[in-house]
Amino acid sequence: MATVALKCPYLAQFTLQQVRASAQNILNVGATSCPFYSTLARRSSFASGIQHSETTPIIPSMPFTHDEIMAVHKRIINEQKQSLAMRSTRELPEKHATVTPKQPYSHPYGDIIISTECQDLQCPFLKKTPITLKRISLNEDTIEINENLETPMTIEALKPKPFEYQTFFTAKIDEKKRDNSYRIFKRVQRRSGLFPQAEEKSDDDTRVITIWCSNDYLGLGQHPKLKRAVIDAVNMFGSGSGGTRNISGSTPLHDNLEKLLARLHQKEAALLFTSCYVANDTTLFTLAKLLPSCHIFSDSGNHASMIQGIKNSQVPKHIFRHNDIEHLEYLLKKVPQHIPKIVAFETVHSMDGSICDLEAMIDVAHQYGSITFIDEVHAVGLYGENGAGVGERDHILHKMDIISGTLGKAFGSIGGYIAGTTKMTDFIRSYGSGFIFTTSLPPTVLASATAAVEISMSDEGRYLRRKQQENARELRSKLVDAGLPVMIAPSHIIPIHVGNAALATELCNRLLDKYSIYIQSINYPTVARGTERLRIAPTPHHTSAMIDYLVQSLTYVWQDVGLQLRHQNEQIAARQHM
Repeated sequence: MATVALKCPYLAQFTLQQVRASAQNILNVGATSCPFYSTLARRSSFASGIQHSETTPIIPSMPFTHDEIMAVHKRIINEQKQSLAMRSTRELPEKHATVTPKQPYSHPYGDIIISTECQDLQCPFLKKTPITLKRISLNEDTIEINENLETPMTIEALKPKPFEYQTFFTAKIDEKKRDNSYRIFKRVQRRSGLFPQAEEKSDDDTRVITIWCSNDYLGLGQHPKLKRAVIDAVNMFGSGSGGTRNISGSTPLHDNLEKLLARLHQKEAALLFTSCYVANDTTLFTLAKLLPSCHIFSDSGNHASMIQGIKNSQVPKHIFRHNDIEHLEYLLKKVPQHIPKIVAFETVHSMDGSICDLEAMIDVAHQYGSITFIDEVHAVGLYGENGAGVGERDHILHKMDIISGTLGKAFGSIGGYIAGTTKMTDFIRSYGSGFIFTTSLPPTVLASATAAVEISMSDEGRYLRRKQQENARELRSKLVDAGLPVMIAPSHIIPIHVGNAALATELCNRLLDKYSIYIQSINYPTVARGTERLRIAPTPHHTSAMIDYLVQSLTYVWQDVGLQLRHQNEQIAARQHM
């Protein structure tokens, strides 16, 4: 069919792919209208054994020449023009008479709207075809159009309009507003020496609020030693690093902090990144992409940074249920032992507060020939004798292959890192684009982070961790007693299930407006729809009076928005899981 179709002088204006895409529509109309397509259709019928009457015309030889097709089309077009001119002369309307609008062209296949791209086609049969094709090229400034159009259509008018970027952006933002996942940032200004309180800034007012959702878990971001380290660093070295690690941006401060982090995690080496998002993304992508035939096994609850690195690597991935060791083993068994494999997961989950069975997870991974990539972001500074995380707390740092951590949470600064063997970190240093092609951390950050790690490894750090855990236990217990639906977990993170994005946002707003308490609602895409929650993170610096005020205020607001408190038997059940 395509060979014959392309002999048509009108279809020849289009590409072969375009004609093929509309072949059905072209044949449907052409088989009963166009003299050449109708002949083609009858020939197909003969080939399939269909009998015709004696009046069936003799089929000319095939294929038709270009001149034959042009001659027939020109004759038919001229006949139609003459007929139209004679009809117009006979039916001239009287002056000022109302002109009756022309009716759409009818044909055996129902009403078909001719696309704008086909309005200029000379072929009287192809005009009936509902194709939406684009020209390869047109040489005339103005093209001839159907008689039923009142104004000529220029080539510019036939061109598709530019994409409406701003309209698209607006529509996507409106989607988020409709499903209550649109984020409006609270304007909170931290004040030195005021933590865990801060100032909320509005256009015409400033007031003191208490923050219950900060990831500055130990309050080290306002520690006098860290502030002094920043001041001294900027006085001595200036504000910026000056380049990438390879181009004038690698300093003794970088080397010293990497050595300190390696010692903290009892590893041979560590490597700094501008954030832990970059550390996770870059490391997982680089490993998966370069390890031959690599497979990745990823916890379903993994952070977006890990998911991004895995997704970008485009290697085979296997998702196991959150902290489900049996499911992980089931998936690992399907991949041969000799195939490189990475098992990636978090120790402390940031949104549900769960802590994995770390040693069992590692043992299963190693049993099937995998290396482990373990995110300790919400654990470093908070668990273990020196604050190295859950691995140190459980005395299994030696079993952990690759550890990723952050300087931006318990260590009160910004940045991320990985720790592991010297060869592994050198491999990422040499191949990881997220490390190579970015400006290195500035001296102020390096100095404050170094001070934070030193505090974490001291008696003061141990006191802060102990006090934070005490406050977390006290708050969790009082929230459960108040009948609030606390999602029971063993970590310092206390989530309260809401299950509705609009209500979670309303709770957050009312707590802030009425009681000067800031807890951020957590909605999609951070958590799945239907699991929206409030996420509370107590620090060592919250007092018992602050805890009581929070519980009382949250209980009032909870009922104000129409949510129900748990019954006593549900409270007892929750306590049994604490």
